[in-house]
Amino acid sequence: NKKVFVELLFWKSPAAAREMTEGYGSLREDEGAGRSRAPPWTPQEEQELRELYWKYKEVEGEDVIAAILAHLRVPGRTRRQVVKQLVRL
Repeated sequence: NKKVFVELLFWKSPAAAREMTEGYGSLREDEGAGRSRAPPWTPQEEQELRELYWKYKEVEGEDVIAAILAHLRVPGRTRRQVVKQLVRL
């Protein structure tokens, strides 16, 4: 790459540096290799999440997300996944 010196003028993350050395597009090919993606939310799980949110949102002195995580039927969801899904809904 004759213009790589322009790329070197700006800060690069390790992923961007790897992409520069191995070829552009190499990260998209190896997407599943690094970490596994969370399984998508099913409509039943979304409905359960809505119900649990409305049930625990008004409880004083209790963490809503912790209460939802404790009562989800499908284990394995992280706090971050639940928060992200609630924001999306």
